[in-house]
Amino acid sequence: MPELGSGRLAAVASATGLTIRTIDTPSLGDRSYLVHDGVVAFVVDPQRDIDRVLDLLRADDVVLTHVVETHIHNDYITGGLALAQATGAAYLINADDTVAFDRTPVHDGEIVRIGDRMRLRTIHTPGHTFTHLSYALTDARSDDSRPIAVFTGGSLLYGATGRPDLLGPDHTSALARHQHASAHKLAQALPDETQIFPTHGFGSFCAATQSDATESTIGQERRANPVLTQDEEVYVRELLAGLGAWPAYYVHMAPANAAGPGAPDLSLPEPAVATELRRRIEAGEWVVDLRHRIAFAAGHAPGTLNFGLDGAFSTYLGWLITWGTPVTLLGETADEVSRAQRELARIGIDRPAAHATGEPRDWSLDAPVSFPTATFADLEEVRHHRDVVVLDVRRTEEHHAARIDGAVNIPIHELPHRIADVPAGEVWVHCAAGYRASIAASFLHAAGLDLVAVDDTFENAPTSGLPVIRHSEPTGS
Repeated sequence: MPELGSGRLAAVASATGLTIRTIDTPSLGDRSYLVHDGVVAFVVDPQRDIDRVLDLLRADDVVLTHVVETHIHNDYITGGLALAQATGAAYLINADDTVAFDRTPVHDGEIVRIGDRMRLRTIHTPGHTFTHLSYALTDARSDDSRPIAVFTGGSLLYGATGRPDLLGPDHTSALARHQHASAHKLAQALPDETQIFPTHGFGSFCAATQSDATESTIGQERRANPVLTQDEEVYVRELLAGLGAWPAYYVHMAPANAAGPGAPDLSLPEPAVATELRRRIEAGEWVVDLRHRIAFAAGHAPGTLNFGLDGAFSTYLGWLITWGTPVTLLGETADEVSRAQRELARIGIDRPAAHATGEPRDWSLDAPVSFPTATFADLEEVRHHRDVVVLDVRRTEEHHAARIDGAVNIPIHELPHRIADVPAGEVWVHCAAGYRASIAASFLHAAGLDLVAVDDTFENAPTSGLPVIRHSEPTGS
């Protein structure tokens, strides 16, 4: 079976015997769902790499009859159309969505029969988009006709809701109010024990806020989710105040999904030797080293960029890259390259320009180069002996909430175009846990800056003695 994001796969059996399988894509913070009664199945919000779903169908020996979308996605390329075409399943999309392909249009309140047992009721839940749908699942063979599960997409999430600003500032306020109304609509229409299965909310920037919860019910959300405990005005005000930047590649996702993306080609791209890699770097293309940040810092081919597979690889690469820039992937093994290629296909970067395997000395005409790494304790020590530049590449809202006194904030997604704004001197670059700092360090090092990458968690900054200013503290001298 192909790897499922980080390999996570869960099966949840309801009291009625229906099975809900969760297909997790942690690098994007999303979940898809395969639901079946042992004979026929439906899938909710499938990711682009549909082979994961096809393998599950074969493993469970069930036939896919329906693919349903909660909305036209903004954070990934859907596999819905390709999956429907591969299996002959009906492809359900809101009738009010404009798409360039044949689909089965569905409307608010419509009941979809799937086999002898499963019934899906569509519920119009605008807020994340205007045409967003949720789907309530009931078991026709059960004595209890109430819904046992609801697939909420980007509407009601665990402890949060989907963000309302992805369609642009002209619609944000209206969508935030729709989001509040939709959550209350679900809470009023469904019993407390109904299990909630959202698509977003596990690290996705489509979620307005994040929660550590991995499961929930309508009753739990009714008691704890701000959208259900706050009145509309308070909820909208606090929601809008908390929204930060979202990945730049999102603007390409909805148009691609409305056009009807096909299945990706996941075969390895052409191999490249050191001379070819040098040519690509000099041409302004991205040559991306997939190794862990510690290995990259210790030695890498000059001019290469570090987006490790151990973090939110596709989110940050897609966020930082100028769309359409050719990408070459460097991995220790072909499996690492394949994993990265799968991640990129999920956001519409379908075919890397080339790839190479091995180690840095295989990828460069010159000797590998390196830069030092350190901790916040090291930074506290060195700042007593010489002047250094502290560069914080966290998002603006993170920096505002808590920051090292005197640190310069250039969010990671702005850095490729703001290298000239980095003050001169010895640069100590940090983020919240080290992953983004390494990405930033690779850009700075390629630009010839003198730097140290802080590979540490930000919680250690104040305990190391560094002067950390929090939002509630005075910001004067």
